Amino acid sequence: MKYGKKSEKKVEEERWLNWAIELQSLAQAGLAYGKDKFDIERFERIREISAEMVAHKTEISVEKVKNLFCNEVGYQTPKIDVRGVIFKDDKILLIQESNGKWALPGGWADVYLSVKENVLKEVKEEAGIEANAEMIIALLDVTKNQGKKIPYGITKVFVLCEYVSGKFEKNIETVDSGYFGIDELPELEEKKITVDQIKMCFEANKNKDNWKVIFD
Repeated sequence: MKYGKKSEKKVEEERWLNWAIELQSLAQAGLAYGKDKFDIERFERIREISAEMVAHKTEISVEKVKNLFCNEVGYQTPKIDVRGVIFKDDKILLIQESNGKWALPGGWADVYLSVKENVLKEVKEEAGIEANAEMIIALLDVTKNQGKKIPYGITKVFVLCEYVSGKFEKNIETVDSGYFGIDELPELEEKKITVDQIKMCFEANKNKDNWKVIFD
């Protein structure tokens, strides 16, 4: 999963974002474990500065950055995004979102469910399919594998699943579903899935017995 050489502007933007992410992480940890009220005030201000830095280098408002970037407590850890991978006749199942683009069924993991439970729930909700979870294909860091720096960590979990029953029904999250060969992929929602990741899923399906989980 390789990308072209980054421009100086892009490198500079990522440097700012890296600083902001580190400041936010340190401030969040300080707010979680700090005891002195004056230290707490300092950590709160550092957190505000990190949000202001992100807003300054993006088109996102400070308030929205605070809601997305500075709304958690405790030690900062990556968010978990689960994706269900189902094949039929050497074609992969994709769901179409309301913007017309396609992705693997999936989404944020609910805190009260396991990875397995989450992925099966998402497959049911978005594709109308009852499935069995067979194996984990990969655990990927989104920043490293989707060519885009984001102000919070995301670990994407790809789970190979086996179709059991059911069929697609239009719902509040998706408008269609279909099976596609590797050479006939529709326009993907690249914020959620990339062509390289789809290719990885095809390779895993072909080599189930000898597949080694990819992680970074």
